[in-house]
Amino acid sequence: MRFLVLGGGAQGSAAAYDLLKSPKVTEVVVGDQRTDRVASFLRPFLGERLKVEAVDARDPDSVRPAMEGMDGVVCALPYYFNLEMTQLAIEAGAHFCDLGGNTEIVAQQRELDGMAIERGVSVIPDCGLAPGMVNILAQAGIDELDEVDSVRMWVGGLPQDPEPPLNYQIVYSMEGVLDYYTTPGLVLHEGKPAEVEPLTGLEQVSFPEPLGMLEAFYTAGGISTLPYRYQGQLRTMEYKTLRYPGHAVLMKAIRSLGLLDLEPIEVDGHAIPPRRFFIDCVTPKLRKPKGQDLVVLRVEIRGEKHHAHHAIRFDLVDYYDEASGISAMMRTTGFSLALTGIMQCSGEIREKGVRTPDETVVPRAYMDGLARRGIQIQRTDMEGF
Repeated sequence: MRFLVLGGGAQGSAAAYDLLKSPKVTEVVVGDQRTDRVASFLRPFLGERLKVEAVDARDPDSVRPAMEGMDGVVCALPYYFNLEMTQLAIEAGAHFCDLGGNTEIVAQQRELDGMAIERGVSVIPDCGLAPGMVNILAQAGIDELDEVDSVRMWVGGLPQDPEPPLNYQIVYSMEGVLDYYTTPGLVLHEGKPAEVEPLTGLEQVSFPEPLGMLEAFYTAGGISTLPYRYQGQLRTMEYKTLRYPGHAVLMKAIRSLGLLDLEPIEVDGHAIPPRRFFIDCVTPKLRKPKGQDLVVLRVEIRGEKHHAHHAIRFDLVDYYDEASGISAMMRTTGFSLALTGIMQCSGEIREKGVRTPDETVVPRAYMDGLARRGIQIQRTDMEGF
């Protein structure tokens, strides 16, 4: 199998590493504007099964040649490139998966379903951690219960050694984090899709030590299209972000003061978006090159099985890998993306067309694949709650 990985940043590099660890993969090409930044854990593969090519996602003529002859395209670019990259991959006859995160763009990708079926390729958006892993786990629980009342998801990327005042370190794009803190979240409430204000719905969620008590609140992006798929069938479906206690109230105050606004303001004759200023100010303080992260996840599905109350809970805590230098966020997001691409190209995912992960990825095969990568998901069944 030959793969093109679009984007040589953190998640693209992690996806490329995972693909190269598979004996089924004969070649991986990382396409990025910059060919001089190659992650240290990828350098041993250079010149053999790994190539790095200059590709500009803003220029289709730059992308098309890179896609020729590829079995799969794994896209780790910002979400606003996903639609055009999907079109190009379908034209090239290559399977395609991406990190998603924008519901409107996923809806536009779905409009390419007929074209993908005609070309005999599989397209799967939303293949990271959230959306992605959480959606597949949610579907696993939904499939097992006879009746489902609620699905709740909690996910957080956290520093192992938090530092005040935010107790947070950058584990992926700061722009993306702030988008999720300022864009309405999507939930299913009383069977109907509804929007909720980000940083609200604050609750405490308990995890085994050393994590202990974390706080959770609504954010955008993580649940993707699931509420639309299950409207009228389930009563409740929601997604919340996990942080160390105290984070939400500080970020809500920062947002209320206008520091996350996108509308430029004039400062000494210059028009400056407050969010750009905020990102530039806090990034040096929140970027911890030596800071080790963790990812914590919980998905809980409640309903009935065999005429009795039943709940299925999936838990995951994953840590920075000191041996490779790959962060927990990169492992759970980039590896998930690569695993989906391998399943597409190996025939484990047989359905063609545009499908979300919960519609087409077999949960057991996916969880087994994660386990082989050292990403262990713990399942707990609860009755009579």
